[in-house]
Amino acid sequence: MAAAAEATPSAVTPPRPRLLALRAQPCAQHRRALPSRWVASASSRGRARPRPRPAPSSHNGTVVPGRRSGVREYMEAAGDMVRRPDGGPPRWFSPLECGGAGSRIPGAPTMLYLPGIDGVGLGLIRHHERLAKMFDMWCLHIPVEDRTTFERIVEYVERTVRSERSRAPDRPVYLVGESVGACIALAVAARNRDIDLVLILVNPGTSFHRSQLQSLSAFLDLVPDPFHLSTPQFLNFLAGNFMKTRPTSDGAGQALSEITTGLLPSLMYLADILPKESIVWKMKMLRTASSYVNSRLHAIKAQTLVLASGNDELLASREEGERLKGTLQNCRIRHFRDNGHKILLEDEFDLVTTIKGAGYYRRTRQTDFVSDYLPPTPDELEKAIDRDRVLTYATDPVMLSTRPDGKIVRGLAGLPREGPVLLVGYHMLMGFELGPLVTGVLRSTGIHIRGLAHPFMFSKTSEQLMPDSSAHDLHRIMGAVPVTPVNFYKLLSEKQFVLLYPGGAREALHRKGEEYKLFWPEQSEFVRMASRFGATIIPFGAVGEDDICDMLLDYNDLLKLPFYDVLDKRLNEDGLKLRTDSTGEIKNQGMHPVVLTPKVPGRFYFVFGKPIETRGREKELKDKEKAQHLYLHVKSEVESCLKYLKEKREEDPYRSILHRLLYQAANGSDAEIPTFEP
Repeated sequence: MAAAAEATPSAVTPPRPRLLALRAQPCAQHRRALPSRWVASASSRGRARPRPRPAPSSHNGTVVPGRRSGVREYMEAAGDMVRRPDGGPPRWFSPLECGGAGSRIPGAPTMLYLPGIDGVGLGLIRHHERLAKMFDMWCLHIPVEDRTTFERIVEYVERTVRSERSRAPDRPVYLVGESVGACIALAVAARNRDIDLVLILVNPGTSFHRSQLQSLSAFLDLVPDPFHLSTPQFLNFLAGNFMKTRPTSDGAGQALSEITTGLLPSLMYLADILPKESIVWKMKMLRTASSYVNSRLHAIKAQTLVLASGNDELLASREEGERLKGTLQNCRIRHFRDNGHKILLEDEFDLVTTIKGAGYYRRTRQTDFVSDYLPPTPDELEKAIDRDRVLTYATDPVMLSTRPDGKIVRGLAGLPREGPVLLVGYHMLMGFELGPLVTGVLRSTGIHIRGLAHPFMFSKTSEQLMPDSSAHDLHRIMGAVPVTPVNFYKLLSEKQFVLLYPGGAREALHRKGEEYKLFWPEQSEFVRMASRFGATIIPFGAVGEDDICDMLLDYNDLLKLPFYDVLDKRLNEDGLKLRTDSTGEIKNQGMHPVVLTPKVPGRFYFVFGKPIETRGREKELKDKEKAQHLYLHVKSEVESCLKYLKEKREEDPYRSILHRLLYQAANGSDAEIPTFEP
């Protein structure tokens, strides 16, 4: 089929996504002519080559490099799509930002976006470019004048899902659904239990019968077109927090004239996108969809992630998310307390980061924490740094390293720059050292450390027990993987920098009086694996936990409390049992809380010991006795690092935060604070 001509966009006009392709199967017969600014091709296999796209621009036409599209771009692009009369039927399109496969990850799964009430299919406009690198992405467009029933749309999406399963049977198919689109995704999953689906449900419309939308749908029948746009509920529905009416001193909503003065251009686009007749029809569809899906939730087995806005004034998204989490067989939830109904268009929300943090990105039937991992972006790294910013400021970590000749220097010049490298060390209380260690090394050297972590950080049960279900998301974003022999093998085989704590949870959750004591297994665990890949072993020590807190209650104290055994059982019932063949204290790798009392902060100190080479020693270290000897040598080096730091910190005139604050007051807040001479 011949491609339509593409109009060259003006340099001063906000860019609009352009349609690249309509799928030849199963909906080739549903093609319609597209506006000249859109490009169509014959099939998904032979897409038109995307042309260079202008950088996003501000409202006055000034180009703003790197700025992501937002609400204004969404409304203008959506208005452009629906301006021509189009009675349907629904069909798929791929935005220009998602058309080129050159930068896409090999074996990327398909993502199908199912829009909300607007039906335009541009709800992911802010996320197109990032998603296009991870997915073969297609969006569903439901024309304004289309009156296809909910059941027919479900069948249409279902045919596409089955087609994608046939094309790539080993890959999952992602369905991202917003409000009514989430109902479509759930319906497809209930009807196709044998297909590997991953559902991302954004403020799902399954709570329709308990929401304000039900009363709004009845009210719209009484309001003439286009005055339905002036209702406060409708404005909130269209743009969430962006168009929310602010209460005046008497508690009444902001006057319509005040709203429309600032939003008149947007409202003109919205009048085209969502006329009253279309809204009334789609409200009826949402009512049908909610009833249909709620009666079939028990049949859904698909991996599901619910994104629930806490400030959604139309749907009871927070409560509905919790209900779905308890009802669906394989469901997790992420709460966004301050976000509104249109969370996908809000500046602070990033869908890719959310998917990565929840551990929901995979390219095969099972998640591969090594090959499916995507390194953090600068924004994600900044979030990780922000999480530990107070701790880092309070402790001002000092990092030392050892050169191959044995000389200790300040900084990380002694660390190798090429992997595979295995960093083996002491695990501070509560893992306080993890954030400053991983982000500090990454910022200073560009070395990305991948940590082998306790399975507790990846289990659904642990999320349910945490005050915030996303508490461990940043650890996953920064590269943590469950500690298993397979993951250890894969990381070393890819020449990664791997962080291993042989003492595990027992060391990080030690008892009173056990500071800086190693709880390592008696037998070597990592030496032969490291030698197999010729990895360089770096022993290291970290001290400072006793300079920021004292332990008030340890595990032995907690066991004496009434009913603690119930919590203890819940914390560990879903966890993978580690080191079941070990004996003594090291066998105890269970998770439990500790109660701490803060102190006036001191300082954290890290020292990376002399590199230990295993390259060329694989045959030698196959001998258990020689491997054990090297293992004990590494353990001794870690103990020496700890001893060195505990002694040398006594020489640091800036160990106390009070002295450091005085130094910064005199020399500037960005001045590097001195420490002891190595």
